[in-house]
Amino acid sequence: MASTQVEYNGNKFDLSYVIINPDMQKEILILHGWGSNKEIMQKAFAKCLTDFKQIYLDMPGFGNSPNETAILTTQDYANIVKAFLNKIGANPIAIAGHSFGGKVATLLNPKYLILISSAGILVPKPFSVRVKIALTKIFNKFGLKAFRKLFIAQDAKGMNEAMYETFKNVVNEDFEPNFAKVTSNTLLFWGKDDTATPLWTAKKIQSVIKGSKLYELDGDHFFFLNHSKFICDTISEKLKET
Repeated sequence: MASTQVEYNGNKFDLSYVIINPDMQKEILILHGWGSNKEIMQKAFAKCLTDFKQIYLDMPGFGNSPNETAILTTQDYANIVKAFLNKIGANPIAIAGHSFGGKVATLLNPKYLILISSAGILVPKPFSVRVKIALTKIFNKFGLKAFRKLFIAQDAKGMNEAMYETFKNVVNEDFEPNFAKVTSNTLLFWGKDDTATPLWTAKKIQSVIKGSKLYELDGDHFFFLNHSKFICDTISEKLKET
């Protein structure tokens, strides 16, 4: 494991990363999802993407890359990742992203884009969640932030204030216009039983990214842990075109 520091918008970010197969020519960057880290992505793909120099990064606020003060947007994350790649002298031909990482990968506009149960299409919230959001807003309005913890979203629990505000920035983004602008060669891999980013969102993304290919696989939001070899083989075969 290595680390480096990048500066962005007046903030310094200490970023933790791992490089696998450093002598390989083709580079692939693999980004984790919200609340996750590079280790889970490394566990899935490190042993099977043997033809690539693999770069795994903990984005700010996750894993071993802290973020205590900066309130960020998805575009900020993309800009920070771009600064990181410049810092280490990397120019990946492909970028893969799981969940929130898929949105960041999309903004980076790689030659090959790999979306793994990507976030970005708004999913209607259940009534119970809408009630919790309404109550949280009421508590905040009257200065009762201590009660917010009772209703906070699962993905935001345990976060510091900066990351909680960041979560609010990114969770309800409609990324369909961004997907529609994609010109990358795009592969989509999805769990058939995913409830965080349901399969219908994958089909929506496929419909707006011209020439994209969707692979529906058994499993939930973390289906890729059980389908690593298929995903790796498909990526390797696709990138043989270059």
